[in-house]
Amino acid sequence: MQRILPLDKSFDLIERKMQIGGRDAAFYFIDGFTKDEAMLKIMDSFFGVQSSDMPEDAQGFLEKCLPYVEVELLADFDSIVKNVLSGVTCLFIDGYADCVAIDCRTYPARGVEEPDKDKSLRGSRDGFVETIVFNTALMRRRLRDPHLVMEMKEIGDSSRTDVAVCYMEDRVDQELLQNISNRLENLKLDALRMNQQSLAEGIFKRKWFNPFPKFKFTERPDTAAACLLEGKVILLVDNSPSAMILPTSILDMIEEANDYYFPTITGVYLKISRILITLLTVFLTPTFLLLMQNMQWLPKVFAFVAVKNTVNIPLIFQFLILELAIDGLRLAALNTPSMLSTPLSVIAGIVMGEFSVNSGWFNAEVMLYMAFVAVANYTQPNFELGYALKFMRLMLLLLTALFNWAGFLIGVILIFCFVGFNKTLSGRSYMNIKLN
Repeated sequence: MQRILPLDKSFDLIERKMQIGGRDAAFYFIDGFTKDEAMLKIMDSFFGVQSSDMPEDAQGFLEKCLPYVEVELLADFDSIVKNVLSGVTCLFIDGYADCVAIDCRTYPARGVEEPDKDKSLRGSRDGFVETIVFNTALMRRRLRDPHLVMEMKEIGDSSRTDVAVCYMEDRVDQELLQNISNRLENLKLDALRMNQQSLAEGIFKRKWFNPFPKFKFTERPDTAAACLLEGKVILLVDNSPSAMILPTSILDMIEEANDYYFPTITGVYLKISRILITLLTVFLTPTFLLLMQNMQWLPKVFAFVAVKNTVNIPLIFQFLILELAIDGLRLAALNTPSMLSTPLSVIAGIVMGEFSVNSGWFNAEVMLYMAFVAVANYTQPNFELGYALKFMRLMLLLLTALFNWAGFLIGVILIFCFVGFNKTLSGRSYMNIKLN
């Protein structure tokens, strides 16, 4: 152990030597991962062990001399080092061929408060945290069913990150489960640098030109538990406060917890509203551009939507500039200190709204429709889907500007092809998934 671990260089790697029953013994653990009170009681109990009380093997020592719950014997040095670096306390006793692993870990963890992204008007107020054991407990608390299985796997040659595969044994699609297990077993990664994103890219090599997400992520344990009951598989990655849901269709992407915490008619209305608004975020500005290029198609009833002021900059460039500006404002909001966010938002709103129109850079109608698109993007909870829809809108705008109605038609066909021919991890259609 002294040759393998940098005990002299790393201050947090601790070697604690002592005598147990007249034999030399040594504890190896990481400072900060061990419960001091538990270890104190365990060591105190060892001081009372006499030489005559020492069993012949390590298994007997576990049964007679070790007053703790989570213990096991390890004989492989690779497993021993992995356990030590994971926070498990490993005990070596002279004369025993096996190492005694004592799992009295404690992790730095924040409270299980409601996530900022997946808020719900009604229902639970807890959310996943960065500790995988806490996350599995949150789901186990909701599903007290013996068929709930949580398999632990280790991914990454350097990081050795814990990944939990959660499923209901009597409801899961066995073919899907076997597919996921095989992909995880054959995964060759050095480390999960970006947690679940690195895992997602490793188990499914998606095509770069199709931006629609293959996975749904949630930070709500009630949503994850509901998906388990539907026969889906949940992947939890240590150090990540979200769960990966497999398989996922585009209909699953636009769902959120509020759809189920209200009466049926209200939930259906919310779903339909979200679907319509999602379609508007893609087709509103390209349709407006198409009508402005073909004013003769505009009915007299809707003549008021036409651009009334002088167009100094072509409409397509106005839309593209505003698309970039909206992303710039979003990035600025993420990096702005909270105490300055309100005044800077007011300044940005005034500059982007009033002054940009008065200066002649943008037309009021373009600003209105882009403001609607920017706000409507937040009606659906999936961040990746929002950017996928944005890319589809940009493609449709460019094709409409270049080829008029023919480009618009080609863009619509391409969008439906991107969605319709997209396949999930299980190989089924992205539009609909049939579960056993």
